[in-house]
This record gives sequence, C-alpha cells and structure tokens, in this order.
Amino acid sequence: MASVMIVAVDDNIHSFHALEWTLKHLLSTPAAASAFKLVIVHAKPTATSIINIAGAGAGDILPFVESDLNKTASNVLLKAKMICTAQSVHNVQLETMEGDARNVLCEAVDKFNADILVVGSHGYGAIKRAVLGSVSDHCAHRARCTVMVVKKPKNKKGESSK
Repeated sequence: MASVMIVAVDDNIHSFHALEWTLKHLLSTPAAASAFKLVIVHAKPTATSIINIAGAGAGDILPFVESDLNKTASNVLLKAKMICTAQSVHNVQLETMEGDARNVLCEAVDKFNADILVVGSHGYGAIKRAVLGSVSDHCAHRARCTVMVVKKPKNKKGESSK
C-alpha cells in the first residue's frame, strides 16, 4: 500500500514552490510517484470568518464572499493540477476543506492517514509569525505525521525569489 503525502496549497507563490519542489525532488521518478498517494489540500476560509473581520452589516455580502472563495479554491486547485501534469504526475487527489488552514491541514492528515505533510513557508520573522501565526509551525507541533516545510530560496536582497 502506498504512503500518503499531503501537499498544502493556497493562492501564494510559497505553497506552489513547495508543490513544485516536492514533485521535482520526491516524486520525479515513476517508482517514487507510485510509492505515494498524492493528496493536494486547499484550506478555504469560511465566508463568515472573513465577514466577521469586515464588521457589522457585512452579512449582505456573504454570497459574494462565498462565491469569491469558491472561485479562488477552484483556481488554486486547477493551478496545482497543471503543475502536477507538467511534471508528469497524474495520479493526484485534489481536496478543498473549509476552515482555518492550521486546523484543516491537521484534520486532513487524520482523514487521509497521511505519512507526510508538505507545507510552504512565507519566511516571516519571529514578530510576524507571533502576530499572524504560522501554519507550518502549528502543523509541525500538532500534525500526527512527518511535516516538511519547504522554503523558497532568497535572492541577493534577502527577499523570496520569484
């Protein structure tokens, strides 16, 4: 039975870099690709969590926010599928799970009985991580499997390269 590898994706370059890195370094041969069942998970925020941030009276925009979130989820998974196809990895399961990414990814590990979870890193410093929270840090401490954090290389100016 193949091991299960989950790769988390969202609509930023860091998660797509993690997916590309994984395909290139871990799933680049037919034998390696057949050793893993690849599940790509997108954590879609709830519309109400976004509207709560917007404040009172924002309930009128709920259908529009939900529609936008669904469109983003579809686009993210379509891009992930295209990246996999370009790397000749075709046996991929695409999943959208709703909720906070930190919790969704740990739940996905349990749901799919994953052996490894791959997440990208924004490369935030300690202060930004403390304020914004770190999905990778949360998963590294709470997911019931190996967690690999893939960082995008920095360019000469110290910023993530594009």
